[in-house]
Amino acid sequence: MERNHTMMQFFEWHLANDGDHWNRLALLAGELKEHGIDALWIPPATKGISQEDNGYGIYDGYDLGEFDQKGTVRTKYGTKQELLEGIAACKNVGIQVYSDVVMNHKAGADDTERFEVIEVDPNDRYRVVSEPFEIDGWTKFSFPARNGKHSSFKWSYHHFNGTDYDANEDRIGIYQILGDNKRWNSHVDNEFGNYDYLMFANIDYHHPAVQAEMLYWGEWFVNTTTCDGLRIDAIKHINHKFISVFVHTMRLKFGKDFYFVGEFWNPDLEACQNFLNYVDYEIDLFDVGLHYHFHEASLAGRNYDLSKIFEDTLVGTHPTNAVTFVDNHDSQPQEALESWVEDWFKPLAYALILLRKDGYPCVFYGDYIGINGENPIQGKKDMIDPILDARYHYAYGDQKDYFDHGNTIGWVRKGVSDFPGSGCAVVMSNGDDGKKRMYVGKKLAGQIWIDLTGNHPSRVKITKDGFGQFRVKSATVSIYVKENALEEQ
Repeated sequence: MERNHTMMQFFEWHLANDGDHWNRLALLAGELKEHGIDALWIPPATKGISQEDNGYGIYDGYDLGEFDQKGTVRTKYGTKQELLEGIAACKNVGIQVYSDVVMNHKAGADDTERFEVIEVDPNDRYRVVSEPFEIDGWTKFSFPARNGKHSSFKWSYHHFNGTDYDANEDRIGIYQILGDNKRWNSHVDNEFGNYDYLMFANIDYHHPAVQAEMLYWGEWFVNTTTCDGLRIDAIKHINHKFISVFVHTMRLKFGKDFYFVGEFWNPDLEACQNFLNYVDYEIDLFDVGLHYHFHEASLAGRNYDLSKIFEDTLVGTHPTNAVTFVDNHDSQPQEALESWVEDWFKPLAYALILLRKDGYPCVFYGDYIGINGENPIQGKKDMIDPILDARYHYAYGDQKDYFDHGNTIGWVRKGVSDFPGSGCAVVMSNGDDGKKRMYVGKKLAGQIWIDLTGNHPSRVKITKDGFGQFRVKSATVSIYVKENALEEQ
């Protein structure tokens, strides 16, 4: 039996532009592995529109910090060589690396082109609000500094179906590009009527040359970086048909265990289910609905019904396709999708994703290491490490839930023989001090269990019928394990 797997998002939005992040990756890999982190999701490694860009304003997918483009050789995170060394360091300690890739758009074109468009209503992209007219759009990508190395493909307006800026008139709008077979992709999220267009120059996945180029690039990128999987950005905006082809093609090339997770930022469970069904469940999705439950619970305090925390969540209906998380770079303060989980609830939320049998949990760098910028936030490593350690050593076996109270909930993991000493009892409260009488097994009668977090001082003696009275203090979580568990390992 394998140990539990745990992912970490190894970046936050306000990392310093010091070019040292790939070096940090190599430096911290060993320590993270000691706490059970065995996969790291790293930020986009490709060249953006500037050195300060976090990688989502992608300019050149073939520049990993190798060419002098956009005023810099390195990216915000470092050079290509440092990237490869960082990934190698992770692999040396048994950590897989999943790279963030931006496949929805391109930014920072080398020149403008004149072409015909129609303007559409931002709130209904099927509603045309102009007659056809010409604009000067930033859509010509020739990559002169790279000079054809790695790929000779050059992008023009023919390869995009929308843009947002008319350089001739210095005017912003959503402009649908006209031409043969030009239209929005229909297999995308239906917000705003059609959410194919998100930002910058929108890649047209109807175009056969685009499809061929992106498949070629995907293979080149994985071969070059040796990454073990991809996190696909803005996946709800990309033609789902192409995503299905892309995933299938990459798995044929790199094996059935090559990993994919998509950022489908939509808390609506039905929309997530429809996407998974469309791509034949070949990709995981971040459980955005669960994140918003955590956010709401952290704001509502005792008024939130904890017994319903998993209702209408992806992990509740499709646990093998759900990546559970507490916060990420988009939900952190001052960012576009700000929905920061309040500090008091963070330990409860991390226990809910790390100590249960369902979902693939992802720890946020911003929570663990901290957040930089004008409003820094201190990391919570000392709080998260005990929960990570509990996941690695104890959170195994059958699960029995005690979700029978709105303010105090708990569950038991029975443990497995493969990992002596495993098994745990978790209880949390968002209201007053609480307790849960939970069954751990008659064969454990007489044993003493203690709270490894130190939040509660009680020593729980298991009764002859296999039950324990597990206590928890107000607005905390307690994780009980056998007092002699370490001796058994």
